[in-house]
Amino acid sequence: MKQSTNHLFMVEPAVFYANPQTMETNAYQLDGTAESHDVTLQKARIEFRNYRDMLVEKGVMITSVLGHKDCPDMVFPNWASTYDNGRLIIYPMLNENRGAERTAKVINWLKHYYPDITDWSGYENQGIALESTASIVADHVNKRAYSGLSARTSPDLVGKWADFMGYDVIMFDTASHARIPVYHTDFLMYIGTEMAGICAECITDEGQRNKVLDRLRETHEVIEFSREQLQANCCNALEIVGAKGEHMLTMSKAAFEALDDGQIKVIERYYDTLICPDLTTLEKYGGGSARCMLMELF
Repeated sequence: MKQSTNHLFMVEPAVFYANPQTMETNAYQLDGTAESHDVTLQKARIEFRNYRDMLVEKGVMITSVLGHKDCPDMVFPNWASTYDNGRLIIYPMLNENRGAERTAKVINWLKHYYPDITDWSGYENQGIALESTASIVADHVNKRAYSGLSARTSPDLVGKWADFMGYDVIMFDTASHARIPVYHTDFLMYIGTEMAGICAECITDEGQRNKVLDRLRETHEVIEFSREQLQANCCNALEIVGAKGEHMLTMSKAAFEALDDGQIKVIERYYDTLICPDLTTLEKYGGGSARCMLMELF
């Protein structure tokens, strides 16, 4: 399976504000009560549309839908993953209003293109979560994957995914600046075809940290980010494919501005095109960034 794709699924927010159900586990999400939800939504919609248009301008295929008014985080579609063999996996989410993002309309549309369906959403009834590619960052070419454990990422379900997919997965524990686990693995690392980025210092166990870094370096050039750069969303990036098959990298404007010159030089060795939208509002109140907004369609 190839590492990246030219086709992405996005959800335009019908409502957007700091989701109270997710705040306990997301240390990067700020309370938005000082601003009206209508004002926040208008800012978020402008950021969403600008990002979508930037991707389209660079030759990326975008399928987008309008979100649901009961789901403030629907702009971050973390509930399904697709694969180039027609496989679709539907995942259990930790919070109720995140599980509600799995609308029948979108699922039925996905099923048309991905008829091999595995639905694990029923694990929500047991209070167990595995939030798709946000929970497990995969190196598809080498059939390896990485998973930072948290309330949103069950080790039992990570193991189930590894067995089902035939991937070798390393699980590890993390700590954010707030001394709680980093809520999603894709917030602390990304993997491209030849290059990877990670905030290894948030992996709490030295042995686990070295194991992750050693295995990444077997196949990729690795950029390490600091905890401060993690907070600036530097690790929430995604390799995507342009119209001519070229690899590009997308991250937010804030993330790019937090990189140092050496890190930028490494990135530019592998990517001629960087797509860096201003996502200030979405990052501030949603605690997610550029990669969180994209569901890959293989």
